[in-house]
Amino acid sequence: MEQRKSGIAELLNQNIVYAVSVFIILAIVLWGFLLPQSFETFAKVLFSSLTMYFGWGYMLFMNIFVLFCIFIGFSRFSKVRLGPQDSRPEYSNFSWFAMLFSAGMGVGLVFYGAAEPLTYFYSVPFGVEPGSVQAARDAMRVSFFHWGLHPWAGYVVIAMPLAYYQFRRNAPGLISTIFIPLVGEERVRGIFGKCVDIFAIFATVAGITTSLGLGTLQLNSGLNALFGVPKNMSVQILLIALLALGYMTSALLGLERGIKNLSNINIFLCFLLMLGLFVVGPSLPIVNSLMTGVGDYFSNLCNESFMMAPYGGPYEAHLKNWTLYYWAWWIAWAPFVGSFIARVSRGRTIREFILGCLFIPALGSFTWFAIFGTSALHLELVQGVKIANDIIKDVSVGAFELYRHYPLGTIMSYIMLILISTFFVTSADSGTFVLGMYSTQGILNPPRTRTAIWGILMGALAVVLLITGGLQNLQTISLTAAPPFAVIMLCSCAALYKGLCDEERKGEI
Repeated sequence: MEQRKSGIAELLNQNIVYAVSVFIILAIVLWGFLLPQSFETFAKVLFSSLTMYFGWGYMLFMNIFVLFCIFIGFSRFSKVRLGPQDSRPEYSNFSWFAMLFSAGMGVGLVFYGAAEPLTYFYSVPFGVEPGSVQAARDAMRVSFFHWGLHPWAGYVVIAMPLAYYQFRRNAPGLISTIFIPLVGEERVRGIFGKCVDIFAIFATVAGITTSLGLGTLQLNSGLNALFGVPKNMSVQILLIALLALGYMTSALLGLERGIKNLSNINIFLCFLLMLGLFVVGPSLPIVNSLMTGVGDYFSNLCNESFMMAPYGGPYEAHLKNWTLYYWAWWIAWAPFVGSFIARVSRGRTIREFILGCLFIPALGSFTWFAIFGTSALHLELVQGVKIANDIIKDVSVGAFELYRHYPLGTIMSYIMLILISTFFVTSADSGTFVLGMYSTQGILNPPRTRTAIWGILMGALAVVLLITGGLQNLQTISLTAAPPFAVIMLCSCAALYKGLCDEERKGEI
């Protein structure tokens, strides 16, 4: 009898994170469904207050993460492997990069590649004339800044400690694991650790659900532009159902057969689209823009990384609406993307990990923006084709509106439609995989039933929130998780360094 009671207690202990997480998420969705105005007001006030009073914190913490990554990547610990010292990577460099890029950045690049530079082009906050040559240059520099080293550094400071403790110390693949060297294993297994994991699950579900909803809007815009499919709620619900079927199938197939293969397809399509637009678009200006943009980025990196608006002015609105919003968004996505990157990075050295997860993805983002942003700016500034109003008004039409004015645009639009679908599927299937890990004590290959439940739940949440207009509100609510999670990320830096120093003292490295 005692043994049976012990078994029941252990089962309850294992499932409490899962049960509480589902309860909290459903409660928030019911709030948005039943009291949408109250939900919207609360979300906006909370996020506005955080950007006003904690904006400095977002900037400071993200800078610390970049500096820590560079420091640890070129320190005496750079040759330490994320796993036993004789271990080697599970995946080829191409597949590894494809998976981490698809999970962490691909969706956003497709969404903002043309729209973001055009937005800054007509609303630059640096005192230059909107629509001028200097405005175009500043627009590319700011886009590079938002999609450069900082977001990936946020992912790395979660992924690297997780991979280190998971594969080198045989600890569970949970966010709470990071705290073992700081607060002890007993507290991590107790209420403190469970609260951290519940918090991580909420941030992951909110981020992926809102991305699924926003991606649906972009797909609907693409179908409308190409085939005349109406932009309405019925079509969007059908698209969510189809996307959910796709990402659940991929997640259930597992890393090797599902997520990895789909990620490889994503990168191939990215290269195809970039090459296609480079060939038919303004090739020489694109090359010049990439060179100039990279130079401007690194020349102004220190200045922009610490630039606040202590005296108000036009830069204050830009800071709140773009930079601080992005920094909070990257932090909120860190538990999901970081956990997934950790899972696929076993056997990499710390230096290899930093190069592959920090510098190479940033270069990939720069190239994407140079091609799509320059092509859009060239239409406006050189050819006099006005596409900015439509794109700024509805960001989801950005790439399709751009393609209308270039040769082979229709063919590239079809490929873009496929890429949007596969990018959203890979982000969501990576998320369901991670959620399965979080809710099963960090098991490397979570049960398919648990993964399927999370997949169904996210699709259902996206539908409910889309119907009630609460997608943006849940996105905003999820961003309010950034300040406390920024503290967790700071602790993860300290935990990794402490773990490496402990190994060094013991002569194990």
